[in-house]
Amino acid sequence: MEHVDPVILRRFDTRSSRPCEFCKELDPQFPARQPLDQMVVSSRKAVASSHITEDGYVRHRILELRKITARMPLNAA
Repeated sequence: MEHVDPVILRRFDTRSSRPCEFCKELDPQFPARQPLDQMVVSSRKAVASSHITEDGYVRHRILELRKITARMPLNAA
């Protein structure tokens, strides 16, 4: 959303959004994020594509990838 004027960003209507529960649970930096980067569309699950901003989407995907790589391999003894 870098291409959007900062004044317009402050005018987003967040009544139809909520904080991402996935990010809130897994990201220790979640409270430090910009408010719009924390938000997902209310009508969708807490997935990366439901984030309102591009930065929120990217951070969500990073958390998903970290979670996947932290799992033990299936063939581990």
